[in-house]
Amino acid sequence: MAGEEASESKVSLRTFLEHLSGAGKAIGVLTSGGDAQGMNAAVRAVVRMGIYVGAKVYFIYEGYQGMVDGGSNIVEADWESVSSILQVGGTIIGSARCKAFRTREGRLKAACNLVQRGITNLCVIGGDGSLTGANIFRKEWSGLLEELAQHGEIDKEQVQKHAYLNVVGMVGSIDNDFCGTDMTIGTDSALHRIIEVVDAIMTTAQSHQRTFVLEVMGRHCGYLALVSALACGADWVFLPESPPEEGWQENMCIKLSENRARKKRLNIIIVAEGAIDTQNKPITSEQIKELVVTQLGYDTRVTILGHVQRGGTPSAFDRILASRMGVEAVVALLQATPETPACVVSLSGNQAVRLPLVECVQMTQDVQKAMDERRFKDAVRLRGRSFETNLNTYKRLAIKLPDDQIVKSNCNVAVINVGAPAAGMNAAVRSAVRVGIADGHKMLAIYDGFEGFAKGQVKEIGWGDVGGWTGQGGSILGTKRTLPGKFLEDIAQQMRTHSINALLIIGGFEAYLGLLELSAARDKYEEFCVPMVMVPATVSNNVPGSDFSIGADTALNTITDAFESSLLLAEAREQHREFCVPVCVLPTTMSNSVPGTELSLGCDTSLNVVMETCDRIKQSASGTKRRVFIIETMGGYCGYLANMGALAAGADAAYIFEEPFDIRDLQSNVEHLTEKMKTTIQRGLVLRNESCSENYTTDFIYQLYSEEGKGVFDCRKNVLGHMQQGGAPSPFDRNFGTKISARAMQWISMKLKESPGKGKRFVTDDSICVLGISKRNLFFQPVTELKKETDFEHRIPKEQWWLKLRPLMKILAKYEASYEVSDSGQLEHVHHRGHEEPAAI
Repeated sequence: MAGEEASESKVSLRTFLEHLSGAGKAIGVLTSGGDAQGMNAAVRAVVRMGIYVGAKVYFIYEGYQGMVDGGSNIVEADWESVSSILQVGGTIIGSARCKAFRTREGRLKAACNLVQRGITNLCVIGGDGSLTGANIFRKEWSGLLEELAQHGEIDKEQVQKHAYLNVVGMVGSIDNDFCGTDMTIGTDSALHRIIEVVDAIMTTAQSHQRTFVLEVMGRHCGYLALVSALACGADWVFLPESPPEEGWQENMCIKLSENRARKKRLNIIIVAEGAIDTQNKPITSEQIKELVVTQLGYDTRVTILGHVQRGGTPSAFDRILASRMGVEAVVALLQATPETPACVVSLSGNQAVRLPLVECVQMTQDVQKAMDERRFKDAVRLRGRSFETNLNTYKRLAIKLPDDQIVKSNCNVAVINVGAPAAGMNAAVRSAVRVGIADGHKMLAIYDGFEGFAKGQVKEIGWGDVGGWTGQGGSILGTKRTLPGKFLEDIAQQMRTHSINALLIIGGFEAYLGLLELSAARDKYEEFCVPMVMVPATVSNNVPGSDFSIGADTALNTITDAFESSLLLAEAREQHREFCVPVCVLPTTMSNSVPGTELSLGCDTSLNVVMETCDRIKQSASGTKRRVFIIETMGGYCGYLANMGALAAGADAAYIFEEPFDIRDLQSNVEHLTEKMKTTIQRGLVLRNESCSENYTTDFIYQLYSEEGKGVFDCRKNVLGHMQQGGAPSPFDRNFGTKISARAMQWISMKLKESPGKGKRFVTDDSICVLGISKRNLFFQPVTELKKETDFEHRIPKEQWWLKLRPLMKILAKYEASYEVSDSGQLEHVHHRGHEEPAAI
C-alpha cells in the first residue's frame, strides 16, 4: 500500500512530473474575493502536491493585497503548514479586495515581490474577477519585468530566468456563478447550510401553518435558490436569470392557496437576493411577504440567511472536489509552456477538465449581458446544461396542471424500492410520481419491495401524496433485499391485475439483480415485456453502469462527520477532565446495533447532545496528541466509501478490497504514522472497508496498531454501521435523486409513446435498462449488456472510476504512489451544448 511499485502501464507520478517540471520551480497560491468552504482543501492540495514533486510552494496571504504588499505576506509553506485544515471553513491564508492591483503600479510591485522569490507559477482560487485579474497580470508579465529592470529593481538575468508567468485558476464561489464548470468550490457546502435551515423551518412552519420566505445568496446567479428549491420542494422560487411572467403575483397566490387546499400546512418561497422581474426591477423578500399577507392573509415570516451560507464545515463533496482541482492545478502548471493560455480547472460531469480562462470569463459576462438586455432564455442557456435541467425539472415538479388539461396516456406506471435504504430514495420517488402524472400516466406505488409486489401491496399514488418527501431519510415505500426470482408467478399476476405498462425500480445491487431476473423471465411471462428502468440508489455505490448512486454522498458526509465528532470529543478529554466520563458519541458507532431502515441522525437525541457539547468545547481544545482513529465503513466489497471518505477526511490510509494488502503494508503504515507523530501533526486516521479482507479485520488492525504503536501513539476504533444508510439526505442526493428519476420517467414516457396501445410487447434489450451517470453524461444501458461488466461474486463493477483517485489520497498523505499518464488533462474549449445532449447531474 505504502511505497507500492508502479506497473508497466503506469509510471511514478513524481518521476512523470519531475520530467516535465525540472528543478527550481516555485508556485504561489492565493485566495481572492469572497471566501468559500473548501478553499482550504484546495490550498492543502496545491501545497502538498507541489512539495511532493519537488517544487517550492508559497502562501500569498490576503489575496492580491498580500502580493502587492509583499514582505511577510508571501511565506514558503511546508507539509505541516496545511495540516488539519480540511474541515475548516473559509480560507486560512485570508482574502481581501485590492484596489492597488487594479493599477499598473500595483501590479509592478506584485511582480517584483514574486520575482524576488522566484515565483513564476500562480494558482488563484477565487471568482471571475480574481481570475480576470490574474490573466491581465500574466499578459503584462514580460512588460512588467522589463520596466522593473529599467528601474533597477531586478537585473537582466532575473528577467530572462523568469521570463513568463503561468496561471491556473480554481473557482471558489458559493454562488456557482462561473460558466464552464458544473460546480464551483463552496457551492455544495452552501447548499448544506440552506437545506439545514429549510429543514428546521419546516417543522415550525407546519406547527403554525405559516408561509416562510427565505432569501439566499445569489446577486447575479440563482443557482443556490434554484437547487435549494428543488431539494426541499419549495412552492415558488425567484431567480435573476428566469424572472416570473407578468401577472406572477396572482399566479403565486393561486398556487399557495391550492397547496393549502390539499391540506399542506406550510408554504416555502425561496428568493435569490438578486431576483428581478421581467423589467429588471428588484423583487424583494419583504415585497413577497406583503403580497402573501395582503392577498391571502397567511401568517408569513421572512428569513434572510446571509453569511451563514459561507460558514461552517465544508461538505464531503467540496473537500473531494477541491482536492482533485488542487492536484490538477499543480499538474497543469508543471505542464504549461510560454504559449499555454491561462486556464481554469473545472468540473464537467464527473471529470476534471481544463478550460481557457478567457473563454469562461467571457461566457460568464455574456450571462450578465443577456440579463441586462432582458434576454432571459439566453441567460439560462448560457448558464449551462446543469442549470437549465434544474430549472426545467423544478417547473415540472412544482406546478401541477388541472386534471382536465393533462392529456391522459391510459398507461399505468409502477414505482418500487428494492434493497437496503439509501438517503434520497424518497426524493426520487416523489420526482417519478409527479413527472409521471404530468405525462398523463396513472402512478402506482409498490410497498416493501418485490416481496410486497408479490403480495399485492400496490396502490395508486397521487401528486399530493408525495409532498414533503424530498427531505425524508430511509424509504417511505418500504424496501427489502428479497429478489423476485421465487415470486415471478405472483408478480406477473399482480402486473396483470393492475395493468402495469412500465416499471421504475429504485435501489442498489439487489435491484440490479432483480432487473436481470425479470429480463431473463420475459420469455416465460409476457407481463414483463414492458419498459423497465432502474435508478441506482445505494450507499455502497456499487451498481454497474453508473459512477454515482443516490445515497452515497450522504454516507460520505456521515463518515467525515463521525470522525470529526470523535476527534473533537477526544480533544475535549485531553483538555478538560469534566468530559472524562462515559459518552457515546455515535450510538451505532460503538455498538453497531441499530437496524438500518428508518434511522435518522436528526432524531438521535444522544448524538445531538454530544454534537452540541463538541461545538461548545472545540474552541478551547488545542488538539489531541498521538492518537490514531480506525474507522470501519460499509460498502460490502466496494471500497468507494472508504477511499472517498479517506480523501475527504484527510486519512493516512484506507484499506479496500480492490487493492489487496498484506502484513507488510500494515507494518509500513504503522511506521509511517510513527514518523508522523514526530512532527507537529500528531493525529492519524485509518479507514477500513468492512469486507476488504477476511483475516485483517477491524479488530485485528486495531490491535496491531495499538501494539506496534505502544509508547508512540494510542488507538481508538469506530464501526459506523447502518447509520451510514440513515439521516436526512444531503442536498446532492436530493438533487441527484430528483433529476435522475425525472429523466427515467421521461424515458418511460418516450417508450410508451413510441408504441401506443396496451397490446404492445417490449422484448428488445434496450427496453430494460439501468440509468446511470458516466463521466459527463447520463446513459441508459441495457441490463443484459452490463452483465459482462459485473463481478457478481463480489457485487461490484469490474471497472470503477474512483480507483483513479486513489493515488491522490496517498500523495496527500505523503506516500509514494503511481499515476496513469493517460489521465493527464489537455486544454479544452468552452462550447454551447445542444438541447439534444443528455444533461449530466
